[in-house]
Amino acid sequence: MSASARLLLVEDEVNMVRTLAKILERRGYAVDAAGTGEEALHRLEAAAYDLVITDLNMPVMDGMQLLREIKERELNPAIIVLTGHGSIHSAVEAMKLGAGDYLIKPCHPDELLLVVSRLLEVHQLRREVTQLRRQVLQAERFGEIIGKSRRMQDIYQIIDAVSHNKSNVLLAGENGTGKELVARTIHQKGPLASKPFLAINCGALSETLLESQLFGHRKGAFTGAVDDHDGVFQAADGGTLFLDEISEVPLPLQVKFLRAIQEKEVTPLGSTRPVRVDVRIIAATNRDIEEAVRNGTFRTDLFYRLNVVPIYLPPLRERAEDIPLLVERFIAEFSRIYGVEPKRVTAEAMERICEYAWPGNIRELQNAIERAFALSSEPEITLKDLPPALLRAEDRPGLDAGDVSLLPLAEVERRSIAAALQRSGGNKNEAARLLGIDRQRLYRKIEKYGLAS
Repeated sequence: MSASARLLLVEDEVNMVRTLAKILERRGYAVDAAGTGEEALHRLEAAAYDLVITDLNMPVMDGMQLLREIKERELNPAIIVLTGHGSIHSAVEAMKLGAGDYLIKPCHPDELLLVVSRLLEVHQLRREVTQLRRQVLQAERFGEIIGKSRRMQDIYQIIDAVSHNKSNVLLAGENGTGKELVARTIHQKGPLASKPFLAINCGALSETLLESQLFGHRKGAFTGAVDDHDGVFQAADGGTLFLDEISEVPLPLQVKFLRAIQEKEVTPLGSTRPVRVDVRIIAATNRDIEEAVRNGTFRTDLFYRLNVVPIYLPPLRERAEDIPLLVERFIAEFSRIYGVEPKRVTAEAMERICEYAWPGNIRELQNAIERAFALSSEPEITLKDLPPALLRAEDRPGLDAGDVSLLPLAEVERRSIAAALQRSGGNKNEAARLLGIDRQRLYRKIEKYGLAS
C-alpha cells in the first residue's frame, strides 16, 4: 500500500510541512498539505486520503476540533497527531476521538515512517474487513445474485426497494441472465416469503395447456380433463407467481391475464364461476416487449399492468468485471457437488473466460465450469478444460490452425440455435421456424446447451 497511499499533512508551520513532506515523499507516499483545519476538511471531502497527520495546536480550528469534524462526517482516514512535550494529555484525548497514534515534535524520521507504515497497514486491514462484511451482508440479502459492477449495484437497490411491497415487476434480459433467480430473491426478501412462489414458462406450452395450467379447469372441460384442477393462479394465492416468457402468451389468453390482474379473479376452463385470487405477478421476457406492443402482438393495457417496476438484467458481456466472481462461486458450488478441493483457474484460462461473449450468459458460464469438474481431476482449470466455443482454432487439439471453419457438431448446433434466437429477438416460435424444427425440440436443445433464461 505504501507506493499508492495518499497522505494529508495539516500543519501551519511551513518549515515543518516541508520537512515532513520530504521524508514521506522519499518513501513513495503521495503527500498534500493543508495550513488550517478548515482547509483540511475541504480537502478530505473532495478526495480520499488514507492517512492524516495533524498538529494539535493550530489557530481557528485546532487539531481536536478537526478530529471531531472528521468523526462526525464519517470521513474515516487513519490519523496521527503531532504534539509538543507538554501536551501528551491532549494527544491521549485525541486518540479517544479516533487518532491511531501520536508523535512528539520534533519526531525522528525513522519513527515517523514506522508509525505511518503501521497505521496504513491497520487502515488497510480495516478496509478489507469492512469490504468482507459488505460482501457477507450482500450474500445474506441477495443470495445467489452475484456482481460488484455498477449495473448490478443498481439492480440490488431496486430489489431492496421492491421486495418490501407487492408491486408487479417486469424483468427483461437475454436468456441466461438470471431472471427467475431475481424473481425468487424479490419474493424471499419480502413479506410474502412464507407464502407460495410458483413459476411457469408461458412459452413452453400450447395455448390450451397454458390456459389450463394458469387458470385451472373443471372435470370434462376438454379431452383428458378427468378431474378438477386448480391453476397456478389459485395455487399461488397469497404469494408470488413468476411468469417467464410472458411475451409468448397468445393474444386471446392475454385478455384473461388482464382480468386476473385487474379484478383479482380467474375463471377455470369449463366453469362460469370466477374464483378470487390475490397474487403478486413477476413477469419476465427475453424479447423487446415494447416492440411487441407496437406490433400489436402484446396488449398495451396488459403491458402497463405488468410493467409497474421494470428491471433490465444486463448480459454477462456487459458486466465482464463480475465474471471472476461468478467463476469463484461456481467453483465453490461444484467442488461441493463433486466432493473435491476447489480448482484454481490459470491466468490464461481466466483471461479467455473474461474475453468470451457468453451468448448463453450465466447459465452457459455455469455449464462451462461444471464441464471442467466433470471431465478433469486436475487441480487447475486450464485452456484445455474450457468448452470448444471458448478456444481459438490454434488452441483446439487435432485441428489445423488455418481451418477455422471446422467445429464439433454440437458446437455448430449450439451456435445455430443462439443465432436463430438472436435473429428472432428471442421469439422461440420464429427461431424454431428458422431452424426447421418444432418448438418443443427447440426447448430441449436450449436447455441442453445452457441457453435458457
